[in-house]
Amino acid sequence: MINYGAHVILSTFIDIAIDFLSNGITRATGWQVFIFTMVVTHITIASVTIFLHRCQAHRALELHAIPSHFFRFWLWLTTGQVTKEWAAVHRKHHAKCETVDDPHSPVTRGIKKVLFEGAELYRIESKNLETIQKYGHGTPDDWMEKNVYTGFSWAGMILMLFIDVLLFGVIGVTVWAVQMMWIPVTAAGIINGIGHYWGYRNYDCVDASTNILPIGILIGGEELHNNHHTFGTSAKLSSKWYEFDIGWMYIRCMEIIGLAKVRKVAPEPKFAEIKTVIDMDTLQAVITNRYDVMAKYTKSLGKAWRSEIAQLREKKQFEDGFLKLAKKYLQREPSKLEAPQKQQLSELLAHSAALKTMHDMRVELGLIWERSTVSREQLVQQLQDWCVRAEASGIQTLHDFSRRLRTYA
Repeated sequence: MINYGAHVILSTFIDIAIDFLSNGITRATGWQVFIFTMVVTHITIASVTIFLHRCQAHRALELHAIPSHFFRFWLWLTTGQVTKEWAAVHRKHHAKCETVDDPHSPVTRGIKKVLFEGAELYRIESKNLETIQKYGHGTPDDWMEKNVYTGFSWAGMILMLFIDVLLFGVIGVTVWAVQMMWIPVTAAGIINGIGHYWGYRNYDCVDASTNILPIGILIGGEELHNNHHTFGTSAKLSSKWYEFDIGWMYIRCMEIIGLAKVRKVAPEPKFAEIKTVIDMDTLQAVITNRYDVMAKYTKSLGKAWRSEIAQLREKKQFEDGFLKLAKKYLQREPSKLEAPQKQQLSELLAHSAALKTMHDMRVELGLIWERSTVSREQLVQQLQDWCVRAEASGIQTLHDFSRRLRTYA
């Protein structure tokens, strides 16, 4: 009788254990588990882009203690990343971008290396004490950071594993694995890799950063990487009207209810009536919006190219492949061209006075905000002279661009 009772108890216990391992305490369906996984990984992405990236690494915003502590706790649970290490590695990436000292540049290390081993590159650099000491200043240094988030950075991930298994049973291990891989794949791999290799560029900044997609949802707005590298301290990553940065939406919502304060966003060009004479205000507006100015000039070069291409093809001196590359070099920042590329471009410009004029004047325009030894009065005069020559050049696209330049306010 006793053996029978023990058998029943054991059998019941086994059934309960099997049911728990199969369903967890939630008894969630497959779709519910999937939705949970997408929600928690999105919270992790939001924590990275808002707290680690925009708040800590770039100081683009200030966070109230409530969201700040939540983000720190959540990142401890889902990534094990130490705030000081993350901020230091990212700041060094900006300071040494696309050089051999860049912790994860596909330009110097290769796209495959960064895409598939980005997390390992981050781990290696995070152990570099010189990097942490030089670039890790200003990050949280309280008791929780020292004794929990840094001292036991691995413990949060173990706790998350127990939580996932408790909620969903065995399938919770898969949920946990997805959570643990989300940042290494999306941030360390895709953003640091593809975000410097493939995509479109709104601004021809000094590095190779690109915007992967104009709709920044899956990776919290970090898809707009070229915008970010152009305006590194901006809390808002979207720039064009068709771009959407969900991280910025969250920041604005927190700001409305007093949980965040935006410190800086990228300048938005403002325009006024055309000035016949350039003054100090126009100069300041042009310098402040220099990335927008050069982006518009690049578009003007594209228009000039379309009006000249028929003439160049009629000469039958250049193959289509040559012309395609030459167009690409023409629209690129001149200082970033290598010697063979400059030579190829020079061959083309020798056969088009209009394109040569626009190319040369682009170089001159860029020098205006690079001349630190020239007085502001001299810069005003140089910009005025530039506009006068542009409008007298006989090149319609250059004339129109100069007229627009006079309206920056």
